[in-house]
Amino acid sequence: MVNLAAREIQLPTYRVTVARGALDALGEIVFAAAPAHRYALISDTHVAPHYAERARRALGEVATDLFTIPAGETHKTRASWAELTDRMVAAECGRDTTVIALGGGVVGDLAGFVAATYMRGLSYVQVPTSLLAMIDASIGGKTGVDTPAGKNLVGAFHQPAAVVADPDVLRTLPPEHLRAGLAEAIKHGVIADERYFSSVVAFASTASLHQLDDAVVELVARSIEIKADLVRRDEREGGLRKTLNFGHTLGHAIERCTDYRMLHGEAIAIGMVLESRLAEHIRVAESGTADAVVDAVQRAGLPRAIPADVDAPAILRATRSDKKARAGKVEYALPRCIGTMAGGERGWAMPVPDDAVLRVLQHSTA
Repeated sequence: MVNLAAREIQLPTYRVTVARGALDALGEIVFAAAPAHRYALISDTHVAPHYAERARRALGEVATDLFTIPAGETHKTRASWAELTDRMVAAECGRDTTVIALGGGVVGDLAGFVAATYMRGLSYVQVPTSLLAMIDASIGGKTGVDTPAGKNLVGAFHQPAAVVADPDVLRTLPPEHLRAGLAEAIKHGVIADERYFSSVVAFASTASLHQLDDAVVELVARSIEIKADLVRRDEREGGLRKTLNFGHTLGHAIERCTDYRMLHGEAIAIGMVLESRLAEHIRVAESGTADAVVDAVQRAGLPRAIPADVDAPAILRATRSDKKARAGKVEYALPRCIGTMAGGERGWAMPVPDDAVLRVLQHSTA
């Protein structure tokens, strides 16, 4: 029996388990949270060779079908959704099927959307295998796919039945993917917890990311607690949960303008730098906030400037198709200082004039 005493975080409708070795207890957790006649295990070509068979062993004798997609953000599409649902129909997966998402954020978003829509909704379990997915993408029930116009424009809120995060699986991640995950941890510190922000900076500065000891469990668990608290208070992103979008309006635009050649966390790191500078520029943030964000991003080994081959007007245009735009105006979640967000009186997101955004973008090219 795997010891699952490490950390458990309770959300309104499901529990998140964070424990080293938790993958080997997947069956125990899934059978309790989402019992089913059969299981559809969805993974990708990077993760499946490492962990799919181990997950199937943990599920034991129950019928389990493995569905694998090509790895990468470019495959988080409506075409992939259609292919997966067609393959599940061909495999005779009925409404008594539970979907298990085994992979990073792309797999989690796509498999969650399959679960939300297949036969009008199936139970599903998130088993994140990247740091970014563990601390952010697997929590909160956002599912969806990208379109040529932008990220996550087609999707649904569909809460998982459980989340199982085993930090030991991070050992097989490339270092750049581990660093990318730290971007979301930095974000959680900026928006809600100055002390946690400092601990993430210290971790990024002194720890070997492949030295995966109990410190990683604590880092993952605290990030989940921060996001879980916001989700509890605003499940459908009508107000406070919008603070989680810090760094994402410009970060998503940069991803699109670079044809997704950057990792999500790398683009979000640049987005946080830009948006904290924007917050100071329009005088909603305290002086020094942007410098603190830049320092954290640098210590985590993440980029802080727009790639030289991407022009500022293109980024500004890309923000207009962001799903957070309202009445034709782009909205931003901006910090007041480290640990506190601005804009509570305006629903935690605020429109910013294009000329102010463009001025910040033009002074931030690599």
